This record gives sequence, C-alpha cells and structure tokens, in this order.
Amino acid sequence: MPFLPKLRLRAGLLLLSASPLAVAQAQAQAQAQAQAQESVTLSELSVVGERDGPAPAAGIPFGVAAPQGSAPSVIEHPVGQVVTGIGRRDTIENRPATSVGAVLANSPGVTVRQGNGGRDVIISIRGNNARSTGVIKNTVVLEDGFVLTQPDGAARFDLADPRAYSRIDVFRGPQSALFGNYATGGALAFRTRTGREIDGYEIGTDAGSFGYLSTSFTVGGVSGPFEISLFSSDVRANGYQDHSSYDTQTIDLLASYTPTPDNRFTLKVINNDLHADLAARSSLAEFRTNPYQRGCAAAATAAAGCSLTNLFVNGAYGRRVGVTADEAGFERKDRRTIVAARYEHDIDAQTTWRTQLGFDERNFNQPFYATASRGSYPSWNFLTDLTRRYDLFGLPAVGYVALAYSTIDNRISTYNRAPYGGPRLGALIGDQEAVQSNLGGRARTEVALSEQWTGVVGIGAETTSITGRSLAYAYAAAGATTTIADANRSFLNVAPELALVYRPSAEWAFRGRVATGYTTPAASNLFVTSAGLPGNNTGLQTQENLGFDLGTDWTPVEGLRLSVTGFYEIFRNELVSQSPGAGLQSYTFNAPASEHRGLEVGADWAFAPGWRIVAAYTFDDQVYTRYVEQLSAGALTRRLDRAGNRIPGVPANQLLARVGYDVPAGPLTGLGAFVETVFQDDFYLDNANQLKAPGYAIVNANVHYATELPGGYAKRLTLYAEVRNLFDTVYAASAQNLADTISATTGLQNGAGVLAGTTGSIYAGAPRNLVAGMKLAF
Repeated sequence: MPFLPKLRLRAGLLLLSASPLAVAQAQAQAQAQAQAQESVTLSELSVVGERDGPAPAAGIPFGVAAPQGSAPSVIEHPVGQVVTGIGRRDTIENRPATSVGAVLANSPGVTVRQGNGGRDVIISIRGNNARSTGVIKNTVVLEDGFVLTQPDGAARFDLADPRAYSRIDVFRGPQSALFGNYATGGALAFRTRTGREIDGYEIGTDAGSFGYLSTSFTVGGVSGPFEISLFSSDVRANGYQDHSSYDTQTIDLLASYTPTPDNRFTLKVINNDLHADLAARSSLAEFRTNPYQRGCAAAATAAAGCSLTNLFVNGAYGRRVGVTADEAGFERKDRRTIVAARYEHDIDAQTTWRTQLGFDERNFNQPFYATASRGSYPSWNFLTDLTRRYDLFGLPAVGYVALAYSTIDNRISTYNRAPYGGPRLGALIGDQEAVQSNLGGRARTEVALSEQWTGVVGIGAETTSITGRSLAYAYAAAGATTTIADANRSFLNVAPELALVYRPSAEWAFRGRVATGYTTPAASNLFVTSAGLPGNNTGLQTQENLGFDLGTDWTPVEGLRLSVTGFYEIFRNELVSQSPGAGLQSYTFNAPASEHRGLEVGADWAFAPGWRIVAAYTFDDQVYTRYVEQLSAGALTRRLDRAGNRIPGVPANQLLARVGYDVPAGPLTGLGAFVETVFQDDFYLDNANQLKAPGYAIVNANVHYATELPGGYAKRLTLYAEVRNLFDTVYAASAQNLADTISATTGLQNGAGVLAGTTGSIYAGAPRNLVAGMKLAF
C-alpha cells in the first residue's frame, strides 16, 4: 500500500502537522498490485529482485512482525519516491553474497567501489558518494527502522553481512525531507529476516579461492508475544593481493515483544569486529604493471610495479624511506556496536505513536599509509513520531510528524607512521575533539486526490552544531610546533518536497517529484587541510541540492516490470573529497555549483517458464558549472577554471544484466543457473579531466540447487557454486580521486603523466575466483 515517506523536520520546530498511514483508495490499488509483484515497494518502486517469504503486514516497521491494526511505517512504502526493492533471489539466497556491494549493484543508480580491506565497500547513489574512499557519505543508512548513519554523516558496511537480510530498499534522489541530514544522494533501508521468516535455524558455509571461508548461523521463531531472529557469522580470507588478509565477525539481533495488540517493543543489537591487512593503493602506472601488488614483501626485492609509501625514518621529520605494505604492517582493527530499542503504541485505530533510542559506537585503530588514526565515536540517536489516518477536506489522507535528535562525541589522534617492525607509530601529529549534534523535525502528508491521483507534500528542517578543537603538531630538528584550529559552527537547513503520482490503470503509474537535500560537513572534514594533514579547514559550507525526478512504472503482464526515471539535480557547495598524494589523508572542499543529470532503468522479465532477465542501467552525467581551483607549488599560485569539466569519480554508464533459468517442474525442480555481466564506464580521476580510470566489464556464472527435505530433521538444503570474473579481466575496483598539481618552476599545470605516477589511488578487482557453499535449514 502506498504510504508517504517520512519527513524529517529537524530544527526543533514541528513545521507541519500531519501523520502517515495508508490512504484507503491508494491502499486497495497497491494491495492488488502487491499480489502481482512479489517484492513490491509500492507503485513508485522499480523492483529489481523478489522478496522471498511472506510480504509484511501493512504497518509493520522494518523487520518487526506487528499484529494487524498496527500503523504502517511511512518509510516502508512511500508514494512518489524512486525506490528499488532488492530481495534475496539471485542476490543472496542462492549465491555466495560476499559483500553488500554485490547485492546493491542490482539497483539502478548505485555505484559500488572496493573499500579499505575485507568486505568494506563504498556505495554511492547517483554518484553522490563516488569520491569517498573510506566511509559512506551523502546517504542515510537504516536497518529495521533504526538509523545506522552516525550523527556526523558516516556509515560503513563492514558490519553488514548480506546473508542476514530479507530485503534492501534503495531510495534514490534527495531525501532530506524524509531522512534529514546527509540524504542528498538517497537512503538505504535494510530489513533483516524476521523470526517468522526463519522459523527454525539455519547453518551455512561458503569456501573459495584465496582462502575465503565464511560460516554463519541463523535462528528465529515466534513464541506467544515474543519474536526473535539472530544472525551470526565469521568470515575470513587470505586476499588476492599481497598483504590483504582479513577476518570479521558479526552478530545481528532483532527481537520484539507484543504484550497487547496496542503495544509493541523492539530491540536491535549489532556488533562487528574487523581485523584487516591492507594492501597499498597503487598509481595507474603501477596498476598497469602489477595490478595485484604481488611480489611486494620488501622494498629491496620488490617486483616491478610495487607501490611504496614514503615514511619518516624517525617517525617525525627528516629523511624518508619507501616501504611496502608488508614492511609497514598496514592494517585496520575496528569495532562497531549498536544497541537500540523502540516502543510503539496504537493510541486508537487511526493513530500510532512510536519512540526509539539508539546507542552507536565506532571504535577504530587504523595504522595504514603515511598516517595512523585511533579513536572512538560514541553517539546517540533519538526519534519520536506520530502517524495518523484522517480526512483532509473530505479526501482520505495520511499524515506524519516527528522530532529527532542525535549527537556524537568525536575523539581521534593521528600519528605519523614509522617504517618496519609492523604497524609502528611515529610522532603524534594531531589531536581532535569535537561534538556534533542535530536537532529537528519532519512532517509529511499524502492525500488521495482521486482514484487515479495521489499528492504528497513534506518538509524537514534541522539545526546542526559542531564545536571542537584540533591540535596539529609539526616537527623539525629545531623542535616541535603546535597549531590550534577551533570550530564553532552551526547550520540551519530546510528541505521541502512535493510529489504527484498518476495511475490511469493497474498497468501504468507516472510520477513526478521535486525534492531537496542537504549534507553538513562533519567535524573530521573541518580539521584536514588540502595538504592531507591535520589542520584548519573550518570554512566548509553545507552541501545542498534540488532534484527533479520524472518517471514511469509499467507492468503490462504478470512477469514483466519496467521502471524508467530521469533525474536532474542542481548542487550548491558540493562537498568533494580527493587525495593530495600518496599515503596522505583525503581532504574536502566545496565546489560552488554543479549539476547531475541522468537516466535510470530497471527491468525484470520472466519471458518463459523458468527463464528470467534482470537489468539495472544508469546514465549519470555530472559537471562543474562554477568552480575555480587554486593550486600552489613553491612560491607560485595559479587559479584554474574547472567550469564545464566532468566531476571526477563518476562513471557515465553502468549496467548489471543477468539471465537465468530455474527448472520450473519435474524431478530437477530447484536446479538453476544464471550468467550476469557487470559493466562500468571509465571515469576521470582529477578535476582537470586529464586522467581516467579504465572502465571494465566482468562476467559471473552461477549454478544452484535447492530442495525441500520432507520427513526429516532438516527442512531445506541449498547448494550453489559461482565463478566470478569468469574471463579473468584485470580491472580497477576502486580509484581514489587525485589532486592536480602545477610546476614549482613554471607554474604550468602538470600533465597526465604526473598524475598516472601518483600512488595512493587504485585497488584492483579480484581475478577469476570460485566460491561454493551450502545452507541447511532445520
């Protein structure tokens, strides 16, 4: 059923009174369509995947099996939004899902890059996070209705084991009226499998090339008013590059207690531990010579193309020495812990009140590249909201209001790295302490204007404050110097949204949407200079965007779904991150004006019994419309106009296409196979558009078998094997943006050859590899 998206009115003021539940007329139409589309996320949804297991009841918050009569979650089925629902079939259930990136690639508009170690991936929606190399930015992440994006806008997918999920919803385009700060690109809503879906327990094991071994255990069920689901996993591998082994452990708990039909309690607990060795990021020239950084144990005997990082011999100043990742012991030791609870109460048959509170701590020790970071980011997130069905001038409507508050305490120390002897620390070069808080509200109303037309209006407002201090230390033979940078910034942002949906028939839906988004700089952005070192960068402004979406969804017959969306987004003060050089921290700057425009296509076609084609295509054209870059070298400074240049890090074209066959009947029922290709265009690495990271196309092939086991202790057996990168293509899975430079002698801009030799940019994707596994359900 069509529900409005939640609007985050974050500013302490409730700017609009409304409340979300299902519009009666639209509800009836959506229920009919939901029966025809297994994995529907409503009319405006471009569905690329199918939900396995029963569809949730109308009003169930993410992952919570609430009783009939419970108010629907406004995020669950928003009207007017561009949302792709990705289910388990051909993404999780019958294949080795080694990272969440492989699952999210099934949605149009999503770009996936390799992160820093293990299953860490960088996800961007419509290219809005494509320039990040460490954390998820410009995207709000939720799991079972609880926010996993910390109050400084950062999220990571180390903790996300895709086997825990029943569905992932991808919200594309500006979403700050729905999700608040940091939603300029969109949002990702993860749903874990509920106890009802699991109904027993399941064990799973995957093993494959490069020492990959993954084991998991899932248990879930319902007993009276209690429902529980628990997922745990241990994943480890040697890695396909030198010095890239990792192991990570995840626990994910969802539990609910329903003492009465009108009262529901939900508990969420996530814990992830990660230990990962990190290979060095290479230059483009090194990637072409030695893409997998093999034979790089020691600099003295290193093979051609090994990337070296220059570290101070004494860890503080003076002479530097080039070392390999092995010699420097690059690694990450991180822990993430989340504990959250929600109370939900039906005030009457038309009104539901919910309150939730979550604690989230990110603890990290990251001695990799030229500097090492250690710190802890504890945070709190509070939300209370009210949802109500009502009549607006005689028209069925759903309204929603909410108040939200979040805060994070950032404490981080930065050190130079010292060479040799493992992950040794050198001199302390930075101490940062900061507190960031967000306070605001949101409101939304959805109105059934007629049987064919539905209108949506929403607004969100939020105030963000950052106070902190950074101490930067520099060393020389004469002694040490200290530079102090203080930040005391506040931002007030307002994000309106309008949407209109027209359904002339059950087969067609047309939608238009105008929405806004905003992302404030994080405290960590304010204290890294363009030299890639701790210091003062406190002049950063809020990134804002205004987006226009126009699209259609077509379901002419059962088994065929097509969604097409065109988007045009105008950005002001876009936050862009790039690397100033090998081993240094990425820094952030504002590009005064830019535009993003493109096309998204999702298709799902069961064209014959057992046969199915799935495709997700994105065209994304991003350009600077106003930006003058200042570069300095020695005593020379130059200002270079980048207007009209393409924004680096964003491929213009990308495609996932899959064709599969599952035996529909007979003794071989349950046997299936598919072949898929993942294509990504080349893209620029620098603002001057001199150097490109190469594009690629890889092919994966899968065979799987599932069978029920009647009469025994076990209930179901699933087997699968998959060859990834079937043709052993060498490709760049991640490429960090590079800063252009000028000559200290002539003041002229250095060319592509200098950029191609700049290290600290590229990770190669995995060569051909085989992973096979099984799941046994009891």
